[in-house]
Amino acid sequence: MTGGPVKPMSPEGTAIVLCEGLFGTTGGKTAHGLVRHTDRYRVLAVIDSRCPGRDAGEILDGAPAGIPVVRDVAEALRLAPARPDFLVVGVATHGGVLPQDCRSAIREALSSGINVDSGLHDLLGDDPEFAALAGASGTRIRDVRRTPPREAMHAFTGEILEVTSVRLAVLGTDSGVGKRTTAVRLVQGLNASGARAVLVGTGQTAWMQGVRYGLILDSLVNDFVSGEIEHQVCRAFREERPDVIVVEGQGCLTHPAYPGGFEILAGARPDGVVLQHAPARAHYDGFPGFPIAGIEREAEIIRLLRGRAPLAVTLNPEGLPPDQARDHAAACRERFGVPCCDPLRDGVDPIVRHLRRLFPQIPG
Repeated sequence: MTGGPVKPMSPEGTAIVLCEGLFGTTGGKTAHGLVRHTDRYRVLAVIDSRCPGRDAGEILDGAPAGIPVVRDVAEALRLAPARPDFLVVGVATHGGVLPQDCRSAIREALSSGINVDSGLHDLLGDDPEFAALAGASGTRIRDVRRTPPREAMHAFTGEILEVTSVRLAVLGTDSGVGKRTTAVRLVQGLNASGARAVLVGTGQTAWMQGVRYGLILDSLVNDFVSGEIEHQVCRAFREERPDVIVVEGQGCLTHPAYPGGFEILAGARPDGVVLQHAPARAHYDGFPGFPIAGIEREAEIIRLLRGRAPLAVTLNPEGLPPDQARDHAAACRERFGVPCCDPLRDGVDPIVRHLRRLFPQIPG
């Protein structure tokens, strides 16, 4: 394989991220991803009138990111050195519905000559009011989740068997549990250690973070989902010849509303799975009547589907004090006999070392 990490894309411009009422909750996960990492934009501020004046990174991870949380678009414009290029809709609601609380900010952005990018299922470009404002101001609305034409989609072919890169999938025990963040950290950790790794994104936030290879799984006609996953993995292999390809998971195998992991296992045919888990969660996010199946059942389903158990467990410690989070990590290591860590607090070095033991062809 060729050496050196994949070069990030150049930012398209500056952005303010709209997360009204949801920053710091699972409904703000798109905004969270952009605060933590994005190559597509240079983020100037996050909009949430519940917590203005604070640093977005301190709210998320306890460490400043240099990105202020502001009350509204007007405050973001006052603080910005120049007019931002984009307003990015950073909420991730059930069903991809635009909250009414976000409409005024979008109106103001378009009226101020700011382009709007959205990853919701509600297509803002089809909204008569927003379309008229964009037309009048000469701005652009990009609906990332707009369904691609069928002639642009790919069916599964079996070409995945030609990919010699180690393929990893990051699956989870729930939606909104941190799979994408772990996938990004794994790619960064592998590249920093001397391997060449690339990410295949499967959701709108990964697109907004500037992933070079990806699809938006829940916007595709179902017959093409597995084929699109295969196509993007194969494309990454052909163009980059990486040592490792990491595929971002969606939902979880047992989720009543988002069981997207099945297509990822089918299309990417991963050599290994990293399983992301939030021990404090009792019910699926947004579905209080549905108890989570749990890490052991999820791991067993993965073993049955792919013939091997997860090779590592990563923890989301939400709702747990540090000592309990450490206890859970130790219990997972004992129970499953694999590395277990919190990628944000602990880093991913234990997993990278374990991968090299399992796959000696990974350099470093």
